[in-house]
Amino acid sequence: MSYSAIEWRTIEPLAQKAEMIARTHPERRDLFLCHAWDDREHAAKELCDLLITNGATVWFSEYDVGLGKSLLQEIDRGLANSRIGIVLVTPALLEGLKSTSGIAGKELSALLATDRVIPIAHDTTFDALRDISPLLAARSGLTIGDISMADAAKKVAGAAAAEGSAEGS
Repeated sequence: MSYSAIEWRTIEPLAQKAEMIARTHPERRDLFLCHAWDDREHAAKELCDLLITNGATVWFSEYDVGLGKSLLQEIDRGLANSRIGIVLVTPALLEGLKSTSGIAGKELSALLATDRVIPIAHDTTFDALRDISPLLAARSGLTIGDISMADAAKKVAGAAAAEGSAEGS
């Protein structure tokens, strides 16, 4: 996988941290997918499936929370047992983050406490994100539209596996 120089500046520190965590905690998933509830059957599922196709192990609520399980407890375990968090930023997520009681907001708070988070904007912009979450918008990430969802999944899966290099290096 190759990255632009700007992407690699974002990805390289995350890839290095993921590699360190993988050595000490090989049982952890590569990625935790934070998303809006309304996106779980569409954009989030599509991204998750593409990440898995590209070899990443992903914690995704639709696949990992069994019937009768506590959603919050399972999310907490998923966050603790993942190397990198990705936040799928969509209009639904932005709307959900306006509420202080949403689950995605709790996930985002936990992820922002780490240096292991990649925002992926889909059907929105980082400018719109900045109005809702300046801390997340300050993180470098990817925008679906500038690249395809399939390419974003390849790049994120590569970062989780600590693969790749900047183009031209």
